[in-house]
Amino acid sequence: MSKKKKLPLAYKPVGFALGWVSGALASMAFQKTWKVIRHEDDAPDALDRDRGWGEILLAAAVQGAIFAVVRSAVDRTGAKAIERSTGVWPSPEKGGRD
Repeated sequence: MSKKKKLPLAYKPVGFALGWVSGALASMAFQKTWKVIRHEDDAPDALDRDRGWGEILLAAAVQGAIFAVVRSAVDRTGAKAIERSTGVWPSPEKGGRD
């Protein structure tokens, strides 16, 4: 089996670790961003009875955008590091994970 066929399987644990790291970074970034936007420590969630629709949807939109950006940045950095160290891009085809 060639190196190109083995790498995506070998990259799975690295991808898992990067996913965990990106989630932790995104969570911290969202908490800090929410504090700047609303001057509150806790962001509302969908089941927060005392918060309005606008506030809940704003929090969800900001959180989603931050998570997507952080995940993409961490994934891309990891893929570039794998490519530099092995000479092979970790995704077997164009389009990547999604």
